[in-house]
Amino acid sequence: MEREMRRFRQQLPVEDATAILRTATNGVLSLADADGQPYGVPLSFVMDSGCKHIYFHSAASGRKMDCIGCETRCSFCVVAQDRVVPEEFTTYYRSVMVQGRISVARDTDEILYGLRLLGAKYSPGIDPEAEIARFLGHVAVLRLDIESITGKEAKELMAERNRKG
Repeated sequence: MEREMRRFRQQLPVEDATAILRTATNGVLSLADADGQPYGVPLSFVMDSGCKHIYFHSAASGRKMDCIGCETRCSFCVVAQDRVVPEEFTTYYRSVMVQGRISVARDTDEILYGLRLLGAKYSPGIDPEAEIARFLGHVAVLRLDIESITGKEAKELMAERNRKG
């Protein structure tokens, strides 16, 4: 169930939240296991050009995969900025939350697509095909189907942006 943000005035426009997802290099994927125990894991990621999916690579087995086998609902959090301002007793932050469902890609074309997107983001200008071929039989590709994207920033950053724009 989607809730309205309590401090909705600090909500980032979807375009800004999406831009953060395009440029950030890591975030925390939050899952739950069969007993409902939470599990958050930091991961590298890439969002597709249509802003509909986020791809991750993973070991083919382990706690993350066990959680996905039990519950497909998930959230993914990216912190784009977190500057501590001690004299103001606050932080100037900017972050994005994604809600959706996660699955393991089974189709070879989609697995290759996800791995190539990751290669292009993290090793731009380097042909990833040899590395993909080396690990293809030992890696899982996860696809998060995005249901919502919500960004938020500190009121100080919001005021700064409003002064500039």
